[in-house]
Amino acid sequence: MFKDSAVLIVIDTQNGFVSAQSSPVIPVIADLVDRWQSAGGDVVFTRYLNYAGSPYERLIRWSKLKESPEIDIVPELIPYASKSAAVVDKTIYSFFNEEGEALVQERGWSDLYVCGLDTESCVLKTVVDAFERDLTPRLIKDASASHAGQVAHDAGILVASRFIGADQIITTADIPWSTLTHSEPELTE
Repeated sequence: MFKDSAVLIVIDTQNGFVSAQSSPVIPVIADLVDRWQSAGGDVVFTRYLNYAGSPYERLIRWSKLKESPEIDIVPELIPYASKSAAVVDKTIYSFFNEEGEALVQERGWSDLYVCGLDTESCVLKTVVDAFERDLTPRLIKDASASHAGQVAHDAGILVASRFIGADQIITTADIPWSTLTHSEPELTE
């Protein structure tokens, strides 16, 4: 059984963010989520939804991810998303919109393991926002990627290590499964 303080947050694994550069991370995320859910841990998925007149459109001139199939979670992860604690729709970079903030408070999550797309934007913003809320974020670098490629991913990892601490940048192999779970007490007769 998982400790109640831990959650795995899977950021924006949507069709519109998958490219030749980011697609190799999807099986890594699927394996991680499968292991996490099998161990009884809470998982939350996010979906970014763009809209007409958004800052992304006005300032960056980026108008993608407004409708299906771009906004849909990738097919490989849909079965896991359907079993997750929540799928948080957001119009900002971070998981910490009103719904995300409420989930963290209601569930008492303080240890946030974050992965997904894109490392240098939504993943980065989520771990920084967690840090600034006095939570303990961990960015899982081998379960994160950028549709813009390795340079953008590496930039996100570098900036995250400066924002939240190099020790908070981990790999799936570094996840401390034994400290995240606790044994059920043995019944004695």
